[in-house]
Amino acid sequence: MKRLLLPLLLLALASPSALAQASAATSITVSGTEIVVALKDGRTVRSKDLAGAVLKVRFDGQPAEVRITDVELDPGDPSKSIWLHTFDVRQADGSWSYLCTPGPDGRRQGFPLMGADGGIELSCSSGALAKCVRFGYRPWAVGPDGRSLTPLHAACVRMVRGDYGGADMPFTKDGMNIDVYDSQNIQQPENAPEQTFEAGWAPGGAVCVHHVRVKENVTLADLEARFPHLKGRTGAICTEEFARANGAVVYNRSSD
Repeated sequence: MKRLLLPLLLLALASPSALAQASAATSITVSGTEIVVALKDGRTVRSKDLAGAVLKVRFDGQPAEVRITDVELDPGDPSKSIWLHTFDVRQADGSWSYLCTPGPDGRRQGFPLMGADGGIELSCSSGALAKCVRFGYRPWAVGPDGRSLTPLHAACVRMVRGDYGGADMPFTKDGMNIDVYDSQNIQQPENAPEQTFEAGWAPGGAVCVHHVRVKENVTLADLEARFPHLKGRTGAICTEEFARANGAVVYNRSSD
């Protein structure tokens, strides 16, 4: 996953064709997964109009240039609200290369999201933030029960990363096959026979863990020792019913 924080003052446009005659931008923000640029002449342009734009950004404090090469609707999104951006980053020799590594579907795309600190995050489809949006947990939207999907997105990110303790300490590895579902039936379990219930997840991490996803990375005993809130909540006691009763909003199955 490529994740970068972009305070708005660090963003600039470099002559995209759609804006060749436009006045300077007065603000750059994000709506859903679209970049929204307000211009001094009163117009507003959005991601799909910005093919060719170059964003002057910072990676871990270091300046960089990211070009929006293409923008398209996510073909797998029934809400028609997720826009996939092809981002290129300028190399030291002046050439351009993909910003994102391939995700599970082979796409090297991503999109912006508003960060908790008010900055902008560019999230690649190979990373947890974007994967969870594409699962249907759109943090700017509401679910079937009318409540914000932000908690489900946060719980899903913990789940994808295998961040059982909610301490930004992932225990998964690339390429793991996980079956995700949730309390609002946005995703439903596939119930593959080779998979069993792994854990129930809340925004702060797992509420219980039946088995770990990657045995060489951590054990249930390790989890209980490291994370006091999981003490007595690992192994057979951790069922979907137990997890739901203890605040889980997202669940997953994996190979035991």
